[in-house]
Amino acid sequence: MKLDDAAAHLEALGNPTRLKIYRTLIRAGAVGMPVGRLQDRLKIAPSTLSHHIKALVVVGLVTQVREATTLICHANYEVMRGLVDFLVAECCTETSESKDTKTAA
Repeated sequence: MKLDDAAAHLEALGNPTRLKIYRTLIRAGAVGMPVGRLQDRLKIAPSTLSHHIKALVVVGLVTQVREATTLICHANYEVMRGLVDFLVAECCTETSESKDTKTAA
């Protein structure tokens, strides 16, 4: 994942309402959740919910599928895993450098 993409994902999730929406969709699993149920569960006004879902869709964290008259939202697990992998990819890589520096001193 590119740095700019990771920053965009994290920026979208940096809003408390969007983070609540995303976490709710993560818990819903692969079946996703209809927008109406998401609205009922989170007690968010329809226009506000639509605005926040759009922000998550634009960065690819959420996808939507229409089934007849129902709009189903899904967390995009592939993007989520990519973001998590990006964040931990270099975890502790400088630890060996610190040890080398201490040993050389």
